Amino acid sequence: MRLVVARCSVDYAGRLSAHLPLATRVLMVKADGSVLVHSDGGSYKPLNWMSPPCSLVVAEPDDEQRAAGVTELWTVTHAKTNDLLVVSLHEVLSDSSHELGVDPGLVKDGVEADLQKLLAEQIELLGDGHTLVRREYMTAIGPVDILARDGDGRSVAVEIKRRGEIDGVEQLTRYLELMNRDPHLAPVSGVFAAQEIKPQARTLAQDRGIRCLVLDYDAMRGMDDVHARLF
Repeated sequence: MRLVVARCSVDYAGRLSAHLPLATRVLMVKADGSVLVHSDGGSYKPLNWMSPPCSLVVAEPDDEQRAAGVTELWTVTHAKTNDLLVVSLHEVLSDSSHELGVDPGLVKDGVEADLQKLLAEQIELLGDGHTLVRREYMTAIGPVDILARDGDGRSVAVEIKRRGEIDGVEQLTRYLELMNRDPHLAPVSGVFAAQEIKPQARTLAQDRGIRCLVLDYDAMRGMDDVHARLF
């Protein structure tokens, strides 16, 4: 990645036109070819950019541009649309390149797999007397996140989401309809578990006899600071 801090103006021409007047900015040239223009504000978003596939050509300014103070001209052309990003550099304050290597990607915390593992380990959150049968119980239409049994030995199918919405309730409904045809499992009740359950999803679940369970992720992983709570 190349990072250039420079006083520059920027013009974009294509499906829309935009102009950034002369100011000090950060120019980021990534290994994938993208070029981004950042300021010291405006949150994380660049002021302007060109996404790949694109090509960067660095050229000397003409006499008129040089007279206006331009020392270097960057022209970034998109390969598919022919949109242009033109950066007119007046003064380069810093220019450095860094080899970042292969990025492993973002590892999200609190995803459904984490919630499933924690709930399986703390199956008593479903209620007293519940026991775990197995995680990822396979059906003909896909795996149910958790299959458990309640205190009376009846089957309980649990669908887990980070955010509980109507489509998750519909998914669990399909599992329940199928599982209740199996005499070895029936009767099977359902639990819709999520960190947050939308009101419409809760209403639909209750209408279908499905119990809703809100999961406190921090408490489940032992990071809930009871002293920080306001009662």
